[in-house]
Parts: sequence; structure tokens; C-alpha cells
Amino acid sequence: MTDPGDAPVGNATRSRARGVPRQRHTSGSAPSGSATSGFAPSRPAPSRTGSRARPKVGAGRRARPVGRGRRILRTAAISLSVLVLATAGVGWWFYEHLNGNLHSVPLTDGSGDSAGKEKADAFGRTPINLLVVGSDGRTNASDCKLGGGCSRTGVQSGSNADVEMVMHISADRSNATVMSIPRDTVTTVPACKDTETGVSTNGYTGMVNSALQYGPACQVATVHRLTGIPIDHFVKLDFSGVVKMSDAVGGVSACVDKDVYDTYSHLKLARGTHTLKGVAALEFVRSRHGFGDGSDLGRTYSQHLFLSSMIRKFKSAGTLTDPTAVYHLADAATKALTVDTGLGSIRKLIGLAADVDKVPAKRITFTTMQTAPDPGDSNRLVPAATAQSLFATIANDQSLTNSSGDKTAAASATAKAPATASAVPAAQIAVTVENGTTVTGRASAVATALLDKGFGSGTTTGNAAGTTSTTTLTYGSGHKAEAQTAAKALGLPSSHLKQSDATGTGLTLVIGTDWTSGTAYPAPAAPADTKTATADAHAETADQSKTCAKVSPYKTVSLDGVAMTPTQAYRTATGTKDSAP
Repeated sequence: MTDPGDAPVGNATRSRARGVPRQRHTSGSAPSGSATSGFAPSRPAPSRTGSRARPKVGAGRRARPVGRGRRILRTAAISLSVLVLATAGVGWWFYEHLNGNLHSVPLTDGSGDSAGKEKADAFGRTPINLLVVGSDGRTNASDCKLGGGCSRTGVQSGSNADVEMVMHISADRSNATVMSIPRDTVTTVPACKDTETGVSTNGYTGMVNSALQYGPACQVATVHRLTGIPIDHFVKLDFSGVVKMSDAVGGVSACVDKDVYDTYSHLKLARGTHTLKGVAALEFVRSRHGFGDGSDLGRTYSQHLFLSSMIRKFKSAGTLTDPTAVYHLADAATKALTVDTGLGSIRKLIGLAADVDKVPAKRITFTTMQTAPDPGDSNRLVPAATAQSLFATIANDQSLTNSSGDKTAAASATAKAPATASAVPAAQIAVTVENGTTVTGRASAVATALLDKGFGSGTTTGNAAGTTSTTTLTYGSGHKAEAQTAAKALGLPSSHLKQSDATGTGLTLVIGTDWTSGTAYPAPAAPADTKTATADAHAETADQSKTCAKVSPYKTVSLDGVAMTPTQAYRTATGTKDSAP
């Protein structure tokens, strides 16, 4: 539908020239729309000397010929057309350029494991679980220079996961949880083979971050096996990617509560807030000796602060409305990322970004998986017992915040009560069972189960009109009691029962994709206690802008062979330039 204000310029001008008679005036007052009414600048009358006399006002002067105006309009229209075509061409080139930047690999190829499958909610919506991996690989000269360690080995072929975060976006897009997994965590790595390099393993017990040596799919399978959380997608970022991304957004604001110098990551900052760009941003997110107790736990906390700040900047006015900034950000991001094939296009990445953008900052919770020391190695970690509750909240699509952004004290998701059986005997009930999934034989399997439970021989099977996400049991007028008996026998919650608008119909069970196996409807997982889930998980929301990273009070760094705290190192290294002003 065309907005009246968007009428073509040429048409509007012609109707003015042809269809609207010019007003005649018999006095010296300015006509409406004349120069003095504000529509055009006034101009002095031409001199009579050496020129044709100007017609008197009111003498029936004809409208000025429109030929020159038409030529101007025609030129403008051609120019506009060229501009539109040029812009469209640039847009297409930009789209294809960004698609060409992306590198994508399959989610599970070579791992031999499934990454799990999300369950739809009552409205057919599904959550998203994204594994974010920060690689420590020195697989090119740029990353060797940034990460160091290549002086003897040269460019390396393998990599570990410096950063691992599971990002959960709820099915209704109202909240999100980002859970870090410390790289020192010991777990079981399954048998894997990197389909690109051919490097493989038969499986072993080791640090969770080492699975990346056998490809991103192996890292996905390892995290899924550790947490039980379905993983839908992954993104992998390397050292140079962090530098490019932070530069593209114009820097990220970060605060430290004391002077800090991590002699290992080379981060050197005075107490206070700084804008971190390029290498300084990389030094901050890599620093594990500068914060907390010098372990990987402290690093996950500071990374959360950095990402929270980046999210706030994305959501702030102006960041994503500047075309130049958007170009540089998109170009940097697509060059820096390796993604699974399910995200391997700009359209899909934009869709993911839009889903994240729907979640308010106050409802994005950053947490770290609870851990305990590994009994076999004090330098390693294992998941604490409370971590299972945190895993369950994510797997069950439970929010860790309420609508105001405060942490929830109880589970937000509740199990649906099963339907209550009626007094109508099963033998008097016939059910039409229809398959609304893509799994062959689903209707037959469920119908057989009903017959085995004594339901009427009139029970039949068929195919639904199409694939449906939610299982429903529809009943005609007067058949509610029969529907309750059938639902009870199948374990189907009462929320899945629906009365038909048609009269005289019986029972029709349409099996949806939320029930793809078994003859009893899958019981909803018991909601986890979210208070327990966030205990010792260092949970903070992305809107907590005044939080500063806690500099380690321990002697976690070394300068000239002397152990000292990061603050002592800062004050000692007077000749070393700060990472950021």
C-alpha cells in the first residue's frame, strides 16, 4: 500500500501545473504559495531596462511553461533510477561478499554423537542453544603474533578452546542464559574425527577444551555429553577475530577495581574504566592470572563483564544505525567466525542476531558452571553436584530472571498435569489416530497401544493433513469424558485436549513432532530449583554496567622471576605501556 506522502514527484508537479488553476489577484497582496508565503525565496523584479516589460498582475498571465521543469524532473528520475540500481548492486555485492567470508562445517559430522534435540513448547516454539568457542589456535601468522608461542614451533595445526559458553535463548525469546564452562574441567571426550584435517581419537578422559583438536563437531558432542543440553549451533572465534570485532564496534568499555598487570596475557590497566580496542580487548578476555584466584574461573567472570558491555553497546542508540559501522562490523564478524552449516549464511546469522536482540539486557543472565577440584589432580576441575540443576534449567528452558530482571527463587516452568480419567470404559471408546510427524508408523504404533489397553476395535489410523508440532486430542460435543479416558491412558496432559467445533464427531488424536517415539506421551522434565541452579554460579545480568572486574589479590604473576600480585606488578613495571588509556 502506498503512503499518500510517497506520491511520485513528477505526477505531483504535473497535477499542479495542469489541474490547479493559478489564482488571479487584483491587489498587491501576495497570493497563497507565492514567494512571501514561505514556499520559495523571494526575488527582485527584473529591471525593465533592456528587457521585456513584466506583465501586470491580474492581466491574465499564462502559467510558466513546464517544459524546463519536465526536463529537470526527467533528469532527476533517471538519476534516481541509476542510484537505486547502483545501491541494489552494492547491496547484492555486499550480501555475496559477506556470504563468501563465512566458513561453515557440519554440526555433528565426525563426532559419532548426536547433539540432542530441542523440545517445542505448547505453542510449537523451540529454544536455541548455541555453543560459543574461542580458539587458542596459532594456525596463521596473525594469530601467532597475537597469541605468542610460535617462536619454536612456527604456525601450528591444532587448537584448544580457550573459551566455551553455552548460550540459551528461550523459546519465547523473553530471556537468555549464557553459561561458561571452565577450560580446566575434566570430562569424557567421545570418539571423534575432524573431517577437514583427518585427525581423530578413540575417546579419552581429559580437559574439555582439548576436544577442539578433533574439530568443532567434537567440541559440540563433548559439551552435550557433559551437560545433557541439546546444542543446535556453534560459532568459533580466533585471536584475530576478537581484535577485529572489538575494533569494528569502536571498542568495548571495561572496568577493573585495582591496577592490574597480567604478565602472561600482557594486560596492563590502571584502576577504573577503559575503552578496550584491538589487542587490549584480546588481552582482557584472555587474562586468567589477572583476575579472581588466577584460575580459569576468574577469567570467565571478566569475560562475562566484557560481553555484557558489548551487548549493551549493540543495543545502544546509534551503534547499528551507522551504515559504515554496520559494514565494518559485519565484514569483521563474518571473516572471524567459523559456524555450523545451519548458520552458514548471512540470512541465518541475521535471524539469530534478531532473536538475541529481542531479549532485554536485564534478562540475559551470565553464569559459570559450578565446579569442584578434581580428586585426581588439584590443578583440574570437575562439575559440582549443583551444576546438574544449572544444566537442567537450560535444558528445560527455564528462566533465571523474572520480568523485572531479578533472579527467580523458584522454577518458572511447571509440569502440566496429566488428564484425569473419566468413568467411560475404554472398550466403548474408538480413536482415530493420525500421524502428524515425519516418522513412518507413528499412528500405527500408538493405535496398537490403545487397542492393547482395551480401547474399541473401531480405533483407526491415518495421516494428518500436514506436519504439526504439538500433539492434540480433539473431541466432539458430548465426548469430553471419552477424551479424558484416552488421554489418561496415553499420559497426555489435559492442556492437549481440544473440543471440536463440528458436531457429532468422536475422538481424533493427531500426533505431533513433540512425540516422535514411544507409546506414552513424554512426561515433562521436573522443573529445576533455579535458586539451587544459580548457587555459586556467579550469576549476573547483562545490564549490570557498574560492575568492575575483581583483580586477583594473590601472587599469580611473575616479573623478572619474582612472584607478585597483578597490582604489585603494575606498579613495578613503570616502563611498560598500559594496554589502554
